[in-house]
Amino acid sequence: MTVIDISASVMQFLLAFVVVAPLLGAVAALLPAPPGLKGKNPDQAVLRHGVTVTGAVLIATIVLAVGFDHDHPATMQATTDISWIPALDVRIHLGIDGISLPLLLLTALLTFLCALYSYFKLPAGPSPKAFVALVLVLESGTLATFAVLDLLLFFLAFEMVLIPMYFLIARWGSGQRQSAAWKFILYTLLGSVVMLLGILLIGLKSGTFDMVALATDNGRGLTTSVQVIAVLAIGLGLAVKTPMWPLHSWLPDAHTAAPTVGSVLLAGVLLKMGTYGFVRILLPIAPDGMRTFAPYLAAFAVVGIVYGSLACLALARTGAKGDLKRLIAYSSVGHMGFVLLGIATMTPTGVNGALFANIAHGLITGLLFFLVGAIKDRYGTADLDTLAGATGAALYGRAPRLGALLAFAAIASLGLPGLAGFWGEMLTLFGAYSPAEGLSRPAFRTFMAIGAFGTLLTAAYMLIVVRRVCMGEHTPHSRLSPDDRAPQAADGPQPSGAAGVRPAATTPQLADIQTYEAAAWTPLAALTVLAGLWPAVLLGLTDPAVQKLLAGGKS
Repeated sequence: MTVIDISASVMQFLLAFVVVAPLLGAVAALLPAPPGLKGKNPDQAVLRHGVTVTGAVLIATIVLAVGFDHDHPATMQATTDISWIPALDVRIHLGIDGISLPLLLLTALLTFLCALYSYFKLPAGPSPKAFVALVLVLESGTLATFAVLDLLLFFLAFEMVLIPMYFLIARWGSGQRQSAAWKFILYTLLGSVVMLLGILLIGLKSGTFDMVALATDNGRGLTTSVQVIAVLAIGLGLAVKTPMWPLHSWLPDAHTAAPTVGSVLLAGVLLKMGTYGFVRILLPIAPDGMRTFAPYLAAFAVVGIVYGSLACLALARTGAKGDLKRLIAYSSVGHMGFVLLGIATMTPTGVNGALFANIAHGLITGLLFFLVGAIKDRYGTADLDTLAGATGAALYGRAPRLGALLAFAAIASLGLPGLAGFWGEMLTLFGAYSPAEGLSRPAFRTFMAIGAFGTLLTAAYMLIVVRRVCMGEHTPHSRLSPDDRAPQAADGPQPSGAAGVRPAATTPQLADIQTYEAAAWTPLAALTVLAGLWPAVLLGLTDPAVQKLLAGGKS
């Protein structure tokens, strides 16, 4: 069933347009603006260009989704297959199925919202032209990663995003931005070198780099030892990008230093490239190798879940001087641990849960980084102790809509039933209860129990953050300074509120959610609710494709 019947040639054009248009838009952003489009402010003109290009890509992606045959989501659609380098049998092979389509939509949506947000709130840094061009190159590389069906093209697209993200952190970031940017690119480049060796090993041993042909063969053309080596090499590169504990240490520094839109794209889109590679490449192409490493992958995943949550609890406690952006970054380590656990089960239930958790994390954590960026802009700091102090944020009283949205994003992140964060984690744990044949059931049930304990820790640190930032600290009266105490008349009535404390009416107000912020954040909040209440929209796309992938190309 298709919502609108669109011809195959138009679908091919749309997918090619979605991948190439941001790249062309990046080149155009660096060129002088035509006389009629300069406007009064050249900087605003190039930011308008960014909104226009990302908006056009989002519309094309939505049309692609509307024309997608939802009755056959396991079939590659909108395919283009052109020989590029005959000597190496490298082909420009594009296509989408139920696994890649949601990730394309997520990428196009988040990039558009970041461009829209930047139009009104451009981070401090060099030329806006360079900023817009880098965001568009980043979008093109990410979309290409989810659309290409050739291993070498996948590697090129996978690497294409590194340089723009490096410059976004190094030139538009804050704090220790240079060291954070270097750490990001060194970690990911080292992982990518090892990953390239694994890709070349698969291509040389099987005689093709075509991902569809390799998935259909389901590893029958590769010996077990080749599969084990390939999974080790490729998995290492993918694990760095995911990021999997203990290869995660670049992530908190990168998020802390990155500008708001950089953090949104890094968490919402770039981390998904690693887990997508596990599902698209390793599960179908090297199943025997994955079966060998699955228990270890699951073990690292659950350690990451608990470690990330404990790190967040440490940052959230009073007096820790924890950075709120850093805390959200560590929460990503835990959430991506659930995605890896689902993949490690090698079952349809677990892999579907992993793919659902991928999308949910992109929506919820993207919204959280937007909100934390807005709080930092208003206060000049993301230090949790400062935000929670007696004269700190207290968002419920000073910016109630901002406080309410932060509380909503936090409870969505902790996996409240009825919101998007719940289904991915639940399906992942169900998958771990009954892993694929050949995997140790007692071991995976142990991993399931540890993962379930991690959800309790997640709830603990998220609720602490909400209490401290939205409500402020409960400071004893004896510790209030004279300036913080309400004036009292000798015989007059006491002020309203707690005795001796300044009335809430004198609390200085902050700018609440602005119109442009509401425009950028509302889609993420709405989709979080929609995915939580109607998970079949996403699972109906992914499940047939996952079933076919795990069955070796057989529907």
